[in-house]
Amino acid sequence: MTGTPYAIAEGSSALLTTGIVLLVLGGWAVSLCLHEFGHAAVAYRGGDHSVRAKGYLTLDIRRYTDVGLSFVLPIVILLVGGIPLPGGAVWINHGAIRSRGVQSLVSLAGPATNLVIGGLLTAAVALVEMPIGLAIGLSCLAFIQVIAFVLNILPIPGLDGFGVIEPFLSPNTRRMAARVRPWAPLVLFVLIISVPGVSSVFFQAGGTVFAAVGGDARLAFAGYSELLFWR
Repeated sequence: MTGTPYAIAEGSSALLTTGIVLLVLGGWAVSLCLHEFGHAAVAYRGGDHSVRAKGYLTLDIRRYTDVGLSFVLPIVILLVGGIPLPGGAVWINHGAIRSRGVQSLVSLAGPATNLVIGGLLTAAVALVEMPIGLAIGLSCLAFIQVIAFVLNILPIPGLDGFGVIEPFLSPNTRRMAARVRPWAPLVLFVLIISVPGVSSVFFQAGGTVFAAVGGDARLAFAGYSELLFWR
């Protein structure tokens, strides 16, 4: 790599910023598909064969439930708030899944996919010689994948982390969770972007996981500066 993240940030051009924004948003859109594919693939192996008929195993976004809410909204939220809020795109027939343990794995598969993508991207940056601008863009995208994992693994109704534990909860607890499921993730998003303490803890946790998978924080943060160029 030539140059440094700081030099890039100081001498950033409109072309570089545009390239990084398109790379990150495009990569995030692809990872949203892969996230949902992870859910569907594990569900299929676990007994819900309806996911094939629904087209969830094709990676065709037109087959998902709501392209606007599942893809457009998460991309807009990422660009505006810098938070990779996941979208719910596939319907799983949990009654067809053969065990509670497999139901947990279905929920875990999505965020695990984000973590694997983040790890692969950081490995590419570390091992492949590339221009500094590309390294910054890929590092930013990798950090976003890790942040998506940290966010989505939280045991909050509406997020996959809650889906991991939900099969083992009492019926009353599941009914209570169902009441808050539609808006709980949005409340969390508002807290992250508006309460400094919550935001700090969240991004520190993401930074810890990012470092654990070999990420370069300098490159990632330089990429975030380019992604949120309007700030």
